[in-house]
Amino acid sequence: MANIEIIVTDEGNHGAYCADVEGTDQKAELTWRSVSRGDGDVRNANHTFTPPEARGKGIALKLVEAMIADAREQDFKIVPGCPYVAAQFDKHPDWSDLRA
Repeated sequence: MANIEIIVTDEGNHGAYCADVEGTDQKAELTWRSVSRGDGDVRNANHTFTPPEARGKGIALKLVEAMIADAREQDFKIVPGCPYVAAQFDKHPDWSDLRA
């Protein structure tokens, strides 16, 4: 899969990781919302979407990996609220320290 440019938005209590997808006007995205908990910054990765034309190319995984990198850099934990994100956490035990 070619490199994709991921655009990150952070509105404080919610945000997204998005990427343009060749061949469609729809963007691939991973959205999150802040979760009120007593143990620091926690974000619920609540939704992923990849346009049908681009599924199976690893784009959603790239979005999750970008969130993982940000979690390590910015010191937040992730609730894998989306089934896809939960499945990726299960496949990557080295991410377990970031799971809220």
